[in-house]
Amino acid sequence: MEYLGIPFEVRNRPELDPGYIPLGPWMAAYLRGATKPISIAVERDKGKITVRHAAIYGTPEMAEADYRFVDRYVKFLLWSIGGFRVYIRGASEIARRLAGEYVYFENGEGENGKRWFDVQFMSDVFENGFEIVDCTDRDFPEENDASVSVGGHLDGCRIGFDAGGSDRKVSAVIDGKTVYSEEVVWHPKTVSDPQYHFDEIVAAFRTAASKMPRVDGIGVSSAGVFIGNAPMVSSLFIKVPREKEVRKLVHTIFDRAAAEIGDGSVPIVVANDGDVTALAGAMGLSATAVMGMAMGTSEAVGYVDRKGNVLGWFNELAFAPVDLSENAMMDEWSFDIGVGCKYFSQDAVIKLAPAAGIELDESLTPAEKLKFVQELMERDDPRAVRIFRSIGCYLAHTMQLYSMFYDVEHMIVLGRVMSGKGGDCILAECKRIMAEEYPELASKMHVMLPDEKTRRVGQSVAAASLP
Repeated sequence: MEYLGIPFEVRNRPELDPGYIPLGPWMAAYLRGATKPISIAVERDKGKITVRHAAIYGTPEMAEADYRFVDRYVKFLLWSIGGFRVYIRGASEIARRLAGEYVYFENGEGENGKRWFDVQFMSDVFENGFEIVDCTDRDFPEENDASVSVGGHLDGCRIGFDAGGSDRKVSAVIDGKTVYSEEVVWHPKTVSDPQYHFDEIVAAFRTAASKMPRVDGIGVSSAGVFIGNAPMVSSLFIKVPREKEVRKLVHTIFDRAAAEIGDGSVPIVVANDGDVTALAGAMGLSATAVMGMAMGTSEAVGYVDRKGNVLGWFNELAFAPVDLSENAMMDEWSFDIGVGCKYFSQDAVIKLAPAAGIELDESLTPAEKLKFVQELMERDDPRAVRIFRSIGCYLAHTMQLYSMFYDVEHMIVLGRVMSGKGGDCILAECKRIMAEEYPELASKMHVMLPDEKTRRVGQSVAAASLP
């Protein structure tokens, strides 16, 4: 294969998506010939700064390849780490061009740039204006980053709360054993009054507390991006108005709910559900350097480092690039193409169905379309097999990409897309391609479904271990 003048070898391509250009192998080939040093730093809350060093060609004939590399590299860093300021040293022209793409006018008084969604999202999360800064050696910032030690604490009486989009689960956990658990249907995504969310959360906490002699800590697993315990952006509150005073109620909702329990001083820790999934995997495997990927409505990812800590990063890899093809499907939320949510979710199955010769009833919901294809797979329909094999190919090449940004020894894949024979097919194809194309990586990274012990730990028990 060749892309923007960079030749690279990929022996296995998804049979239903021949135009797919895997980002990881291209980046690796690009870097083998790049010699002009550049540095990129991403700043997030409380002055935390993550620095990465790379290289570009820096010649006129490679200008487009250089821009494409830095553009995708910055995009990946933003959605893996999160941040409101990007510093670039050693590539002034590229920095200025990127700055023109990352423009957003909230009140519509100007023309938005190509990456306006990223700007809006990061600005909302960090409550700070977004900017890309062209730096010299003198003003480039130093690294200021550290992982956060949370989880794995199972002593005492703890509440674990899993705030799902359609049901809420709560467990009462005493010395690591679940003594009570319940699952209640709720409707957080359709209600605009945050008092509803607050009352439901408090009700769950109180139910679990009533099953134990005391409460020593509360852990919460929830979809969204968090600064401390504050949900800055979360689909659970998608209908809540954006007015500042109303958003304050959302930002303090979990802390206020915890204050309703016991004497009002029970410690609480809130974490992204992807990180809690990775923590559950780490606890179940008794291991570190664990990434968890859930393929469901979208792609959810979490990570526990070699110290057994979470990084405090976004890990919102649903919006991170994986495919360089100019004909890749567009994500209807971020308006970017080739990002993870279209490769590792039910959307991937739906996207590939027509190429496999499967006609899906447009009156079905996305979840029902996935179920229809999975039922074909259970009957060994060769069309469905081709779909899940193609997703396995996506996964193998993307593991090579993720390994450039994360130190992963254990990769746990789960979620609705991974259930049944389809999940087995995805996993088998991923392992086959990794062994063939990336043997060194395959010997270090173990890609697996969650084992029985990991399943027993569960999301709410892992959440209970957070504080």
